[in-house]
Amino acid sequence: MIIEKREVGPIMANCYILGCEETREAVVIDPGAEADVILTNLASLKLKVKYILNTHGHFDHVGANRKMKDATQATLMIHEADEPMLADLNKAASSFGLSAENSPKADAYLNEGDEITFGNITLSVIHTPGHSLGGICLYTQGHVFVGDTLFAGSIGRTDLPGGDYQQLIDNIRQKLFPLSDDTIVHPGHGPDSSIGREKQSNPFLR
Repeated sequence: MIIEKREVGPIMANCYILGCEETREAVVIDPGAEADVILTNLASLKLKVKYILNTHGHFDHVGANRKMKDATQATLMIHEADEPMLADLNKAASSFGLSAENSPKADAYLNEGDEITFGNITLSVIHTPGHSLGGICLYTQGHVFVGDTLFAGSIGRTDLPGGDYQQLIDNIRQKLFPLSDDTIVHPGHGPDSSIGREKQSNPFLR
């Protein structure tokens, strides 16, 4: 599997490109900004985007949805509980002194237990509300893409609308920590970690 990470936008959100080496089909997870950079990266890798997947609806993770959708015609997917945010991204960004382009509506929803297949790769959807009502993680063998649910040594903030601290902690413990300790954690901001490392050293989860 091809995995490319790009920090995009002023809040430096992690956008991930996942590609199948055999078929060259790909998904883009959380295109928060800088669509041109993401598209250039895809072209250099000779990948065709099948799905645009949003781990949640905050503007710094979905701000390039429209440009990516227009350029690729890929299927745009998010959890239904977070879709209302997509039409109001510029207002949300303006509260931080920033701007964002509102997103098109989702083509389909991501629900607990769904499987997203591209090429010979399958991602399983894990619903992990707590940072937002519709927060999800995406798991494939050895890797989990967690959005703002979990960070290296930290967790997602829970003081925004839809946030719930105890719900977030419970979901991390009950849905992510059962994964193998050597599963690589790919967060929405900052460096990668692993499930085992976060079990042992994350101060919010010890």
